[in-house]
Amino acid sequence: MASKSVERLLNVIMTIGSRRRIDRANLFRVIPDYAEAVSDQAAERMFERDKASIIELGLPLVAERDLLDENTVYYRIDAARSGAVLDLTTEEYTVLLAASRAWDTAAAGGAARRVRAKLLSLGHDADPDLLRRTPRGAVESLPVLTPLLQAVVSGNGVRFMYRGTHGAPSERRVEPWVVGVHDGHWYIHGWDRDREAPRVFRASRIESFPAEAGAAIRPRPEQIDLAEVLDRMLDSDDRDAALLRAAPFKALSLRDRAGASLETEAFRLPRLPRPAVRRLLLSDVRWLELREPAGWRAELAEVLTAIAEIHEGEADLSARDRAVARPRARIRVTPQSGDHLSRLISVASYVMSRDEVQLAELSEALGVSEKQLITDLQVLFVCGDMGTGWEDLIEAEWEHGTVRVRNAEPLRRALSLSAVESTALLAGLAALEPAAGQTVQVVESARAKLLAVVEGTAEPSAPPEAPTRTEIAAATTADEMAARTADRAELVLTAVHAALRAEPDSADAHLTIRYSSVDRPGTSVRRIRPLRIETVGSRSYLLAHCELAEGERRFRLDRIVELLPAGAAMSRPEPGDGPVLAGRVEGEVWLRLAPAGHWIAESFDAVELRDAAAGDGAAGGTGATYARLVEPVLAPMVDAVLESAGAAEVLAPQTVRNTIVTVARGGAVRHTQ
Repeated sequence: MASKSVERLLNVIMTIGSRRRIDRANLFRVIPDYAEAVSDQAAERMFERDKASIIELGLPLVAERDLLDENTVYYRIDAARSGAVLDLTTEEYTVLLAASRAWDTAAAGGAARRVRAKLLSLGHDADPDLLRRTPRGAVESLPVLTPLLQAVVSGNGVRFMYRGTHGAPSERRVEPWVVGVHDGHWYIHGWDRDREAPRVFRASRIESFPAEAGAAIRPRPEQIDLAEVLDRMLDSDDRDAALLRAAPFKALSLRDRAGASLETEAFRLPRLPRPAVRRLLLSDVRWLELREPAGWRAELAEVLTAIAEIHEGEADLSARDRAVARPRARIRVTPQSGDHLSRLISVASYVMSRDEVQLAELSEALGVSEKQLITDLQVLFVCGDMGTGWEDLIEAEWEHGTVRVRNAEPLRRALSLSAVESTALLAGLAALEPAAGQTVQVVESARAKLLAVVEGTAEPSAPPEAPTRTEIAAATTADEMAARTADRAELVLTAVHAALRAEPDSADAHLTIRYSSVDRPGTSVRRIRPLRIETVGSRSYLLAHCELAEGERRFRLDRIVELLPAGAAMSRPEPGDGPVLAGRVEGEVWLRLAPAGHWIAESFDAVELRDAAAGDGAAGGTGATYARLVEPVLAPMVDAVLESAGAAEVLAPQTVRNTIVTVARGGAVRHTQ
């Protein structure tokens, strides 16, 4: 059931909103909690907290003094300002609703939980066709985000326990400048008071709920690009334009950077720093050979040889067995009254705008169970205008699975998003971008309106016009897709969206694609029926029924390298000389991770972590962590171990160790011949 404060707040809103205005004395008389307070001072303190909560909800609560008696204060909900919320088109509302679903609201905290409820209070109907074609994004959902976002907006510092890559957690005091998502993970960039320097923190490594630490002292830079900050961490004065030789239709991300065609074997990357290039090449080393510069080629061969030597023979598991199990950080997420109240108001507003709604539909829209929804309706049923009587309580019905709400007109208004909630929604919107396709203009216009809320401007500026192909080509940098790559992605997305719009049984609902798998050489030709687009981090996937596999399969969109005529014959890839890294590893995989490889445990959702025991520095490595994975996908895990450049060692099973030896030795041989 709802807390006492939630019922009181709902009654206060109903009582004030049901009339033109009500004076403070009458409000205190008719609201039971105020009337029964132990003292006038206690009632005053309670009301001040309630006023702050109502304003935080986005309701325009106004206090006015009587012109003839300054001691008389009236309260009202400003109906003229009730519309001062996001003015969205149906398309913009649809993509924002999809963005709000990128969050696991049960785990993420207050801002994420309130976002979806407030969107539903707007009274819009989503475009079902556009909603079906909009990718289902996934944003890392962490309970620490709301106070971090709040600190950015309010200009305050925070303190928290943070476990870096080199050992035990320690308290950090930070003035956050920006909190944002990069490659599906949350990062905080700001001023570290203890180090007296800018620092980047990964939010998933924060192990306590951030607490306020006073007003920020260091001025915030005017322009901060989080992606640029992270890229600088791999910067170096040693730069060059590497010449590569790669298998056709493989090393796709490197081809994108070079602007090379899919079948060209030799191509040159733009000038990039050596550490960044080494990491890029190692993650795709199964498919390529670095030809120039010679010094980088020799270094790559040395790294691959070292990886192979680490994995030869059986691993010594004694250090792992002595390691101390790391307890999982348990940051309690407690729903606050504002979260629940937002949902209650949105339930009433959503239902009244439609006269009646099916219980299952409302449950899905809000992202709560039907049992929780019925509990919410029971709360509405006992609340209302306390200034009249029981006949003015809210009427709520849910018999036979149909929900109706009446006599709750003061709740039939849109709740405006706060700057913190808009920032959270911007992150969800970013999760849709990798596969936005034809909705890119809608995403941009929705973002502009959210940014207007965050920046406090009265009206959002119009989104810039889409650049022409000539302008895009003129502005292309080393890290942007070349025009031909953009054309391929646009062509694939356009075809996928058209298939999703078509009738399932029609020929237009099917596509014939050439697909380059990450786990084996060559390509396959498949006839598929697209079902939906999903995004995970920075990756976009197409869930489709595959005739060749005779079932549902997931295809990475950027690995659909060609659209073929409907009559093209289906085929599987030809077996190559190297190992086939197909499927998942059966059972458990244990890894030893040096500090530079700790990211692998997070990327593969390790179910157990152990820290090296005291005195095991030589055997386990300084700051070593032992990670247990359960049935990871083999190919990306092998690529991640190679990408770590020796900072990760697979301890078990032996079959995976042998596979890494084979792949690493093969890469080393290619770079020493």
